[in-house]
This record gives sequence, structure tokens and C-alpha cells, in this order.
Amino acid sequence: MSTLPQLRIPATYMRGGTSKGVFFRLQDLPGFAQVPGKARDALLVRVIGSPDPYGKHTDGMGGATSSTSKVVIISPPSVPDHDVDYLYGQVPIDGDFIDWSGNCGNLSSAVGPFAIANGFVDPARVPRDGHCTVRIWQANIGKTIVAHVPVHEGQVQETGDFELDGVAFPAAEIQLEFLDPADEGEDGGAMFPTGHLVEALEVAGVGTLEATLINAGVPVVFVDAAALGCDGTELQPAINEDKALLAKLEAIRATAAVRMGLIDDVSKAAARPLTPKVAFVAPPADYVASSGKPVRASDIDLLARAISMGKLHHAMMGTAAVAIATAAAIPGTVVNRAAGGGEREAVRFGHPSGTLRVGAQARDVDGVWTVTKAIMSRSARVLMEGAIRVPGEAVEAYRSGSTR
Repeated sequence: MSTLPQLRIPATYMRGGTSKGVFFRLQDLPGFAQVPGKARDALLVRVIGSPDPYGKHTDGMGGATSSTSKVVIISPPSVPDHDVDYLYGQVPIDGDFIDWSGNCGNLSSAVGPFAIANGFVDPARVPRDGHCTVRIWQANIGKTIVAHVPVHEGQVQETGDFELDGVAFPAAEIQLEFLDPADEGEDGGAMFPTGHLVEALEVAGVGTLEATLINAGVPVVFVDAAALGCDGTELQPAINEDKALLAKLEAIRATAAVRMGLIDDVSKAAARPLTPKVAFVAPPADYVASSGKPVRASDIDLLARAISMGKLHHAMMGTAAVAIATAAAIPGTVVNRAAGGGEREAVRFGHPSGTLRVGAQARDVDGVWTVTKAIMSRSARVLMEGAIRVPGEAVEAYRSGSTR
């Protein structure tokens, strides 16, 4: 029986958009966890409570969904003209590892408030009332995010009347600008890595589907809902209880990962569950959101549903929303076709929890599509702050130089 004491680590539990996660300052982590590696991952996996064969995260801070099994490490900026570095980790519920391959667009909205409250932003730049602009270096993908954080009486304003579908209560609005969101760092390449707006994607056991493979915000493969036997109005139970459909979607995701150059064999997709995302789209239609709120076809440009960590997301990932807006702005993509074609700089789409409007500035430069900026609004709030307790034995094997 282990008698090692628990580690006590300062931390903040935050909601950002339709996600929530555990935020750490790099300097507060134990020395062995201040550098990337197995020891850090083992610590953070245990913080969340994974792997959990019961799928509940009862013995950790995770919420047993992809939206709530997240960790964030904040540190001083490594790039000039930025206020903070933001590193994001997705923890699988049943997996004993962390996927560091992408960003969380929803939690991005909580980084600015955290940075201000924890002294990463020069106090002289924080107005007594108004908005504080925080330049964030997204370290996973090497991109800049600009957050416009409301401030009241010199403190981050968290309460307000901004409503975000997928979040039960209103809060203060935070506008996010994702600058040059295409090209995902070391895994990247062009916005359309295959060079085509639409691909004939041959998927073993599924068949050939038309798909748009795009790097914008996050790598995503988009397919038509009809090709899956769906209509785009589905809510979580209809997808997450259909094991055959989930397996088909995972096969599409794995095949797309190879075509996008993210992995060299479909067998490696399971070790990289965070990216690429797979999503399906359809023309507008009336439906009732998970909250019971009716969504009218006349109020949206298209329907979109996205899979996160093997399950249908309850709303929409922020980074996938960037990809939706970008693809919708480019004539000929699967997403643009679902939205009725033509060029546009903003799109409102229907998701399982309601609707979301996202803007994207895309342009054709000598036959190559680029996107300079994507914009959306989110909200964020501190849920709890204090210290996380982590059983010492969770990382002792790595700290002592042995393995599990």
C-alpha cells in the first residue's frame, strides 16, 4: 500500500466557452513537470482522473466528456509582442496519455482573463473600465490569438448578459481573433493540404465520399450529412448511441489524417484522437436544440455537427467553428455548398445546442486561398481557485526513472 503524500499544486478551474478545464501557471507545477515529458503527462492525466474504465472521472477533476477533460499551462511569453504562452492538453477519458496536437478554441477565451488576473499582463495596460487586449501565443500550433477582455474597476469582468448557446447562464462577452489560423504548425502545410477544395476520400469499409480537408483553426475533414445517412439536425443521443456510425466517422477521420499528412498510417489515428476533427454539414432546416429551444432554418446558413474525441460534441468546438467559417467563405467547399454557395465573411450555423456566428476573412491570392483572421465571441468564468491534490504514486515511477 502506498503511503506517499499527495502533491498540492496551485490551480484554477475555469469555464471557457462551452468547455472547462484545469489551469496551471507553469511556475506552480512541480519541477519535474515544468518540462514536457512522461512525468508531466502522468501528473496531468491523474489530475483529470484518467484513465477511468467507468467513464465518470469520479476520482479527478475531469467531467467525463471531451469538453471537460482538459488541462492548460500558462507561462510567460516565448515570442515577442505577446503577453502569455498558452499550452493546451486534451485528456482522453479512457486513455493514459495527453494529446497535445491542437488547440481548444473554447478555452482560448479563458486565457486572457487568467493572464490578467495572474499578473502576466502589465497592470499599466489594464484599464479601469473598458477592454484589455491580450495577445496570446498558442504554443501547441504556433499561432496568435488576440482576446478582448472586458474590465470593470480594474478587474476582469466575468458577469454580464452575453448568452452563448451550450452554456446555461449569461456572462460577459469576450471577443477572440484567431490570426492567420491556417497551417497548423509542425503538422501543417497549406490551408488545403491536398491542394483541392473537395477530395474523393476513399475510406476502407465505408466507400468513397466527397470531403473538404482543411487546416484552419484545427485540421478538419468535412463531409455531407446525407452521405452518412444523417440530415444534420441530430443531437447527441442519435449519434453517440450509434456505434456503427461512430466507427464509420472514425474511419473517415483516420483516412483523412493520412491524406492531410498528419500521420502515415490509419493505425496511428487512435494515438492522436484530438486532431483532425471530423464534421458533417447540411443545408438549413428547422430543429429543436438540446435545451428545447427551437432553431429555425431561416435564422441559420447551414447545419454543422462535429465529433470530438469519438463523440458528438454537445455544441461546437471553437477551433472547428473557425474551420467552418473559413470553409464557408470559400466557394466550392463542402461547407460552402451546404451554406448555399457564394462568398461570405461570416456564417451562422446550427449545432446541437443552438446557433453560433463566426466571421472569417478569406481571399484568393494567385489561385491560393488564405485566411487572415477569424473572429468569434465567447465568455469565460473562474469556477474555483486554490490547489489541486494529486496522489504521489501517480508520478513516482517517472520521477524515480523507472516506467510503469
